[in-house]
Amino acid sequence: MAKRSPVRPVDPRVLAVEVVDAVRRQGRSLSQALPRAERQLEPGPARALLRERVYGLLRYAPRLDAWLDALVTQPLRARDAPVARLIQLGLYELFFLRTPDYAAVNEAVRLAGLLGRPWAARLVNGALRNAQRREAELVAIAERVDTARFAHPEWLIDRVRADWPEDAEAVFAANNARAPMTLRVNLAMTDVSAYADLLHGAGIAASPGLYAPDSLVLAQSVDVEALPGFREGWVSVQDEAAQLAAGLVNALPGQRVLDACAAPGGKTAHLIERAGGKLDVTAVEIDPDRLVRVSETLERLGLQAQTLAADACLPETWWDGKSYDCILLDAPCSATGVIRRHPDIKLLRRASDIEATVLRQQALLDALWPLLARGGRLVYATCSIVLDENTHVVDRFIQTHADAIEWPIDADWGRAMARGRQILPGEGGMDGFYYACLHKAGT
Repeated sequence: MAKRSPVRPVDPRVLAVEVVDAVRRQGRSLSQALPRAERQLEPGPARALLRERVYGLLRYAPRLDAWLDALVTQPLRARDAPVARLIQLGLYELFFLRTPDYAAVNEAVRLAGLLGRPWAARLVNGALRNAQRREAELVAIAERVDTARFAHPEWLIDRVRADWPEDAEAVFAANNARAPMTLRVNLAMTDVSAYADLLHGAGIAASPGLYAPDSLVLAQSVDVEALPGFREGWVSVQDEAAQLAAGLVNALPGQRVLDACAAPGGKTAHLIERAGGKLDVTAVEIDPDRLVRVSETLERLGLQAQTLAADACLPETWWDGKSYDCILLDAPCSATGVIRRHPDIKLLRRASDIEATVLRQQALLDALWPLLARGGRLVYATCSIVLDENTHVVDRFIQTHADAIEWPIDADWGRAMARGRQILPGEGGMDGFYYACLHKAGT
């Protein structure tokens, strides 16, 4: 994104265009691009406006692309991609937010100048006026073309249909829905009931989660700074599905636990919270920058763990030789279960990525298994709904390791698979997650 003067008023719509452009042209993740933009705005309505438009433009990118192709027949130069994003912003406001016509169009035209492309004002105006006249045609495109209809890339539509033929359209709809804001109460500091009272006193409506005992689901999302005691570590933001990991690991006070692939640290912290802060936890993360987030998370929550910037696939470079009682392997994956929170996945992932992630997942399991004590438990988790990354990986592992025994997950969430348990996006209001528990024979 271009560097701007600190004294110049910042327009959240301009920032929205720049964030989406950073994702689409530079391949930056939303988690990287959005926080920098948000820091340029005061907490409150401006940030909410920015987030709504960024998420909307990414969530419906395949449909907005199809509409843009129908409206602008002369291809734009690559360096003028922000103009395309600006037209799509206008389309999103017109047809998704139902912003009054004069406001949506005039605002988009005005922003062309703020983006340093005043010449594009006529083009933007013409495209949006054309869209208003041809709304029925645009609706027909959205009904006729699958990528536009479901707002997913073709490869992902094919993958979901192949793996979940009966649930595919529900998955697409859930991926396009706004995710709830779910909190995890820090049991080392307070309890769910007491914190619910604090929220009520602050005018924030919330209800207990359905499956994660430490969770509260907000009726409406709020800025984290509005949450009572957030800076003091009383609460964290974490989906219910992700909170299930700590219960499956079920580490007891005093045990030695490895959290491989630990960033951003939410599950690490939850493990320690549940044990009253009395766990010997090693948190390994290959990306040093992301490991900083683990440390920041632990510091805010007042928790302690050993953090290591290392490749979990190469334990000979960091392991001290002492076995772990429990291992949580939250494996890198396609993240196809959390698209509603990370719609940039639709644009950044490719079909060819799956094979590489499967090989990485297999390598991690093979490398970490020797670190687990006999009688210990390893929880394999992904935020993917792709069978190859989940039940197929676990099945291969069990078939090739005689001392690996699947520990059935008896739960009222998700669905039992040939190996492990799967939650599809939106089921029980949760993100899509996969879990399998493996017991190491020997005691």
